[in-house]
Amino acid sequence: MSVTEKAAVSDGIILSDTAVDKVRSLLDQEGRDDLALRVAVQPGGCSGLRYQLFFDERSLDGDVVKDYDGVKVVTDRMSAPYLGGASIDFVDTIEKQGFTIDNPNATGSCACGDSFS
Repeated sequence: MSVTEKAAVSDGIILSDTAVDKVRSLLDQEGRDDLALRVAVQPGGCSGLRYQLFFDERSLDGDVVKDYDGVKVVTDRMSAPYLGGASIDFVDTIEKQGFTIDNPNATGSCACGDSFS
């Protein structure tokens, strides 16, 4: 997905190419093709809300589903308004390894990046 395509997607979550590759790699390790990456927002964390990313086989009523070359990203209907336009990337540096979320809906966040308000 090019940068211009990412900019055009404002409804739902945007996965970078690096994140798509990492999710695909993790799914290959699991040996399952029935799982989707579920991104949810739950109360908690030091800023009020926290992100949850996990593989899920369930399909819930009202789920928002996006497909990135066979990698499905699912958001429940309660979390979707908090995550519209959020970008997920995967970084692998000396300082940090893991998924990062850049959320334009967050008005504040904690230092660890796992929680927002």
